[in-house]
Amino acid sequence: MARKSESSFEEGDFVVYPTHGVGRILGTEEREVAGMKLEMLVVRFEHDRMTLRVPMEKARGLGLRTLSSKKQMEQAITTLQGKAKVRRTMWSRRAQEYETKIKSGDPVSIAEVVRDLHRRTNQSEQSYSERQMYQAALERLAREFAAIEKIDQDAAALRLEDLMDAA
Repeated sequence: MARKSESSFEEGDFVVYPTHGVGRILGTEEREVAGMKLEMLVVRFEHDRMTLRVPMEKARGLGLRTLSSKKQMEQAITTLQGKAKVRRTMWSRRAQEYETKIKSGDPVSIAEVVRDLHRRTNQSEQSYSERQMYQAALERLAREFAAIEKIDQDAAALRLEDLMDAA
């Protein structure tokens, strides 16, 4: 059985895995790996149609966490509504920084990417890769926002974009 500190992950709970986004815990199972018995946390990522098994004792070290609190999500929304930081560095360097922020799983960092790449109707066109990066960041943020607000992901994405347009 899991120790109390590890059992903060409960079956049915939503969790965030930095590289994959929001998933739901299906439960735990014991597996034998290299002759050792390991307790594995089974996490289903519906959007990616993927199930991941994470060793219980490594879950936190790999960045698996519970959903953000409403207060943490409010900080991300405040970031979304802020003024975009326009940087004149090469796109490849910015893209790398944005990718790192998205993979961090931190909603405030992801919100920075969404804010900085969001284009209003009166702004210049985006390149294909900028649109792809924006979409990836928006989807990741919307999945967590949707799970917190108990709405679907599309509604969450629309609400986040409306919040940016209203700012």
